[in-house]
Amino acid sequence: MQEGEQKVRIAAVADIHVKETDKGKWVEYFKEVSRQADILVICGDLTDTGDEGEAQVLSEELRSCNIPVVMVLGNHDFEKGRHKLIRQILQNEHVHILDGESIVINGVGFAGIKGFGGGFDNHQLSMFGEGAMKAFVQEAVDEALRLDRALARLDQEHDQIKKIAVLHYSPAKATVVGEPEAIFPFLGCSRLAEPLTRRNVQACFHGHAHIGVLEGEVAGGVKVFNVAVPILLKMGYQYPFYVFEV
Repeated sequence: MQEGEQKVRIAAVADIHVKETDKGKWVEYFKEVSRQADILVICGDLTDTGDEGEAQVLSEELRSCNIPVVMVLGNHDFEKGRHKLIRQILQNEHVHILDGESIVINGVGFAGIKGFGGGFDNHQLSMFGEGAMKAFVQEAVDEALRLDRALARLDQEHDQIKKIAVLHYSPAKATVVGEPEAIFPFLGCSRLAEPLTRRNVQACFHGHAHIGVLEGEVAGGVKVFNVAVPILLKMGYQYPFYVFEV
């Protein structure tokens, strides 16, 4: 970004868990987001039980949001196996749901995946033993590779672009601290951090861990933000979204 260029304000939130009874609940929220930011990022768990009726409510509520929206799906959105339908209902020229893809908005590049578990640092699960364990670890490896490819496309197509990663699962132990350590392997995976450092990402946003910490970082100093609604409410945000300037 050249000196004197106006910064882009990104509002980030996760785990909004929209229910079918939420009609009208989010209107003022999305209006406030539109006043304070240029782009809205929602990091998964868009719906509460993975039902298409919940997605339809969210789609209607988002009409009050007049800025571009970038989303990824979360584990709740997969609960009933209707994640493809949820994506179809929500995605339009204004709302972009990323699943291994990237997009450039207002000169900022976004790459998004759901991510997966597997544990952190020296306590990552290894691809050893039963087939079920290997499949679990392979899912995290595959997600990390998809994130890396999405970020690589941004580098190939846009010179020196500022890059933002959007995940549901955490790439860093630091932002899930507070949750029971026994469930850390199901909250995220350090394999997701490798592409962030390799591709010189500006910041990464995620959710999933409701009792975590807002801010952390991974190797190379890449900032990671856990923007789950419960964390932002606990920190006193009247409207639970975090604004980051690029």
